[in-house]
Amino acid sequence: MPRTRETDPRCSNRPDVASEAAIVVRSLGLRLPSGHRIPAHSHPWPQLVYATRGVMSVETEVGVWVVPHQRAVWIPAGFEHRIEMNGAVHMRTVYLAPRLAAELSTDCSVVHVSPLLRELVLQTMRQGMLREGVPSEEHLAAVLADQIRETGDAPLSLDFPQDPRARAVAERVERELASSNFPAGRTLAELAAGSGASVRTIERLFVQETGLTFRRWSQHLRVLRALQRLAAGASVTAAGLAVGYESTSAFIAMFKRTLGTTPGEYFSSVSSVERAEPGPDSGDLPQERVLR
Repeated sequence: MPRTRETDPRCSNRPDVASEAAIVVRSLGLRLPSGHRIPAHSHPWPQLVYATRGVMSVETEVGVWVVPHQRAVWIPAGFEHRIEMNGAVHMRTVYLAPRLAAELSTDCSVVHVSPLLRELVLQTMRQGMLREGVPSEEHLAAVLADQIRETGDAPLSLDFPQDPRARAVAERVERELASSNFPAGRTLAELAAGSGASVRTIERLFVQETGLTFRRWSQHLRVLRALQRLAAGASVTAAGLAVGYESTSAFIAMFKRTLGTTPGEYFSSVSSVERAEPGPDSGDLPQERVLR
């Protein structure tokens, strides 16, 4: 996959360089179609990426993060990643100047978006940018950074093992999930065949490198991949069967254990949040870029 480097969010066609240097927060709004992929890239400013509609998947060499409504992904500066849209996505991104983000996490993570953090992101979108030297904007930027720092991680991320033997097993699970034909009852012994390690060694490596047993890791990945399919319009039954659940009830039970709600309740709450968001043509938000 080609790799790019995002344009520095400080850059602008405006001639006032001194004014540019005072900017501490930039914002960007995009509407992206289902299946759209942003190739692997990094950027010089850390960013908070928030989907007010749809589900995004952020992938790196070390893990995958699934970002639905009421969640955002924090991506540190220089952290190479790629993003895929599951369903039509309304993306809201705020970039923080490194000096503002000095005390924030240096790890990629999915965070819960509280009502206050959501409004801070949308207000920043309305203003376009926040600058030092303007008291109201300085205060808004400081509260935004505080909220990002204080919010808790959401259970929508998954580490991948780095040992090549365990990694081979993880990638085999990924390939079979992508084929929409993950066999129900697939055993670790079957998946580990040809990896160069015993089942016992693979189990030890998964616990050591991901903090989860292989069974728990596989269940978590299946729920995350099902979430992507649901966001793209698949039925609950179809999404569950595609990731290896023999019954809809078993899939719903695992979904609820992982995300704290059933698929129906989850996507019902998504719709209510989407309806509450001010539209780009209402004058409340700057005009978005629409990619087709």
